Amino acid sequence: MSATFELQGLRALVTGGTKGVGKAVVAHLCEAGANVLATARSRSDELSEERFIGADITTVEGCKAVVDAVLDRLGGVDIIVHVAGGSSAPAGGFRVLDDDEWNKALNLNLFPAVRIDRALLPSMVEQRSGVIIHVTSIQRQLPLPEATIAYAAAKAALSNYGKALSKEVSPKGVRVVRVSPGWVETEAAENLVARIAGQNGIDMDDARKVIMDSLGGIPLGRPCAPQEVAELIGFLVSARASAITGTEYVIDGGTVPTA
Repeated sequence: MSATFELQGLRALVTGGTKGVGKAVVAHLCEAGANVLATARSRSDELSEERFIGADITTVEGCKAVVDAVLDRLGGVDIIVHVAGGSSAPAGGFRVLDDDEWNKALNLNLFPAVRIDRALLPSMVEQRSGVIIHVTSIQRQLPLPEATIAYAAAKAALSNYGKALSKEVSPKGVRVVRVSPGWVETEAAENLVARIAGQNGIDMDDARKVIMDSLGGIPLGRPCAPQEVAELIGFLVSARASAITGTEYVIDGGTVPTA
């Protein structure tokens, strides 16, 4: 189904909007007619300066800069999609995760959503309309202990926060929905596949299988594409999903073995 003009006139903010899933979400929302602002540390060549807010949202100051820009340029917001997230923690399990690594995980994967929501939600409640999407991860329920304990815990916290928020603001006209991707083959993921292939003297398909095996397998036989996640988010922020709030949609090719 074409999403052309489905979001015409709506104002949207996408965090982490210059790469991977965030970049795909920005493109999808723009195609659907929304007036989109994307935030990240640096602008991509495909994104015009008019659609970009440069900020480090792992900081209080960065979140405030984003909120101020949204209010100044858009006068408010109808859609917020929190895509920003990730992990740079070293491998080695719990022993190598000091307080600094835990703080990094929370400051990237939880607190930006909390801070930006807290600042922008009052106007959404006042207009009695709006949608917030929190992009979590299947690692909230399927953590990988070697390197992503802190990331997985932060995403679990984000999911719990999103559920609680939905109970508070859905009666006031604002929907809150969570999207939980599995392995998505972004540019960064493709680089990882190439690195595994080079290190092990195998081809790209076999390197992808190494990653899929580390996840316990993907029944679909492949990772998701960023555009597929963007399509799901585009539906959830549209009027077609007007009865959907408080739930979490898993898009992982069947990776998580339980419902």
